Amino acid sequence: MTSRVDAPIVAVTVYPGQARVTRRGALRVAEGEQRVVVGGLPLGLHADSVRVSGRGPATVLGVDVAPERNPRTPDAALADLAERRDALRAELDALTDRQTVLDARAELITSLARRSGGAFAQALAKGEADPARVAGVGDALAGQLADVLTERRVLAEARRRTQDEHDQAQRRVDDRDDGAPDRTAITAELAVSEPGEVELEVSYLVDAASWESRYDVRLTGAALTLTWYGLVTQHSGEDWPECDLRLSTARPANSVDVPELRPWYLDVRRPPPVQPMSGGYGGTPEMARAAAPAAYAATAPMAESFAVVEHGVAAATYRPARPVAVPADGTSHRTTVTVVELPAEVGHVTVPLRGPEAYLRATAVNTSEHTLRPGRASVFHDSEFVGGTDLAAWAPGEEVELTLGIDDRVRVERELVRRSAGKAVLGGTRRQEASYRVKVGNFGPRAARITVVDQVPVSRSESVVVRDVSLSPEPAARTDLGEVTWKLDVAAGQTAEIQFGFRVDIAKGAELSGWRE
Repeated sequence: MTSRVDAPIVAVTVYPGQARVTRRGALRVAEGEQRVVVGGLPLGLHADSVRVSGRGPATVLGVDVAPERNPRTPDAALADLAERRDALRAELDALTDRQTVLDARAELITSLARRSGGAFAQALAKGEADPARVAGVGDALAGQLADVLTERRVLAEARRRTQDEHDQAQRRVDDRDDGAPDRTAITAELAVSEPGEVELEVSYLVDAASWESRYDVRLTGAALTLTWYGLVTQHSGEDWPECDLRLSTARPANSVDVPELRPWYLDVRRPPPVQPMSGGYGGTPEMARAAAPAAYAATAPMAESFAVVEHGVAAATYRPARPVAVPADGTSHRTTVTVVELPAEVGHVTVPLRGPEAYLRATAVNTSEHTLRPGRASVFHDSEFVGGTDLAAWAPGEEVELTLGIDDRVRVERELVRRSAGKAVLGGTRRQEASYRVKVGNFGPRAARITVVDQVPVSRSESVVVRDVSLSPEPAARTDLGEVTWKLDVAAGQTAEIQFGFRVDIAKGAELSGWRE
């Protein structure tokens, strides 16, 4: 005996590139073996991922997965869209027919007016027609023609609106239609021990579904608030109703085998053999909030709902606080995953050689339990939006530096204060010297820690030697590649100054390259 069971979607777990869908339905069964079919499923589900379980006096003997042939799409939403499109097409056809009738009527009236005009002109010339009656007939024909032309204009506007609605409906059908009415059916063979009701649960994995991370990063004082959102998108061929939706960081793989290494061979490079020339032409393939009212400021902020997290061995699963319906139309649906409050060390960084801008920077450690996934972040300083950035994966305990935009209250100026090119000295060696001054002004309301990054030249030739490098004040760090870093504590309204210089000795006969002011 074969029975079909209506098993709606009750839960969906979305992974970064796939989703596991769970359906559940109940039916009454008789004693003995029985075949139960759950149909109308997406064609692209992974057959080897199908699982069938349930409750009741029955045992699952086997499970089959096979295509289900349908003369028309079983997708109710798609069927409604197609029906609306077809109704609009029929309306367009009716308007076309009406347009044809009006065109013929206008042509008839015009022809009658032309013929009657000639006849009336001859009759009037012979005195055989009443001028008043001739004028009445002409006015009647002109009035009828005017009515027809007016109706044609109204009809053209109605046709334009109907055509726009039809095109919109067609686009929605095209976005949703997968090109075939067929679906997949899961058939479970049951051995029923006694008559009664059984509850059947089936689950399967589908592609064309994913979720990605989005963030709001807001710096308020020395606190960093990070709001994590999940954007769920799917076009798997079936709509997900409001159900138990979960976002998982796990990555189901087609293969879970540990990759093995192959031998790493070294050999002597041998020239390729010379190939004989052949006819033909052509190349090789390689060629081819400040202004808010006081009443608003005194109002308590709205509370936010967060997802409940379940940590596994290698991944975490987040369950949003409210159900989220996700249709299979490829649109994104956002839900709040969590909000993380992190203490931050706020400072500035500037590279005067590249420009006078000073960037506000926050350094924070992820003190939460969450491993934050990569995603695009909108950055706010208090209530002001300062830009967007890409947030990399951020593990618990890891420190990250976030740039929060340009702070115009910190002014930076770099100038060349001395440059000299000496004549040749003993041995023909020439000298060039340069000195620079960097001024950093803090015009903000509070003291600031400002990191200044600059550089001195590094020689790559024995004929060019960099000597007598002077750095004042003493830098916090200096690399072998010439990068120098100062960390300045500048009080509000104060200015700090950095001076540095160097001398370059150039050997006789050598020409210096790479020098810049």
